[in-house]
Amino acid sequence: MKVIAFARTEQGTGASRRLRKAGQTPGIIYGGTAAPVSISLDHNALYHALKKETFHSSILDLEVDGKVEQVLLRDFQVHAYKQLVLHADFQRVDASQKIHVKVPLHFINAEISPAVKLSSGIVSHVMTDLDITCLPKDLPEFVEIDLAKLEIGNSVHLADIKLPNGVTAVIHGGEDNPTIATASIPAGKVEAEAAPAAGDAAAAPAAPADKK
Repeated sequence: MKVIAFARTEQGTGASRRLRKAGQTPGIIYGGTAAPVSISLDHNALYHALKKETFHSSILDLEVDGKVEQVLLRDFQVHAYKQLVLHADFQRVDASQKIHVKVPLHFINAEISPAVKLSSGIVSHVMTDLDITCLPKDLPEFVEIDLAKLEIGNSVHLADIKLPNGVTAVIHGGEDNPTIATASIPAGKVEAEAAPAAGDAAAAPAAPADKK
């Protein structure tokens, strides 16, 4: 995915404000052996790019004044209530160095799983993205989670997932095998099934008292 930017020399709050009024968004490129470079980007193009999933998890070809560098989007700031991107940070990518990035999870086949098809259950996504490390050439746009065999009351864990070649998951919080998704019976259905049982018990005749 290609991004066009322009080098900027003016720094400070006032310069950034003038850029935004002119329909530009200030940003920076950092990392690697080269010095950081302050840039400006077309605001509308950046705003719409940020809506695309791949923009957040792919290697980007960032062209600055005719020179192209491979980068990752590392951070961006938006206005509290306006549709305005205030700043964007990009990190240079070295083809020989592993990168650490979050990639989205794509869930498939939930509708044909035993949990949904046979038990009318619901599938809850405990995680929506995954921290990974890999070489830039191995970076996937997303990781696919196949739910076709998920049964009611069961879960999909990280150990159940086959990651693409060259990709390693980064675990946080001391949990070796975090839960990715779970399948359960909706609370309303459980209560509805329990209610007739309670009613039947109440309607049952009382046992006759022992005659003396």
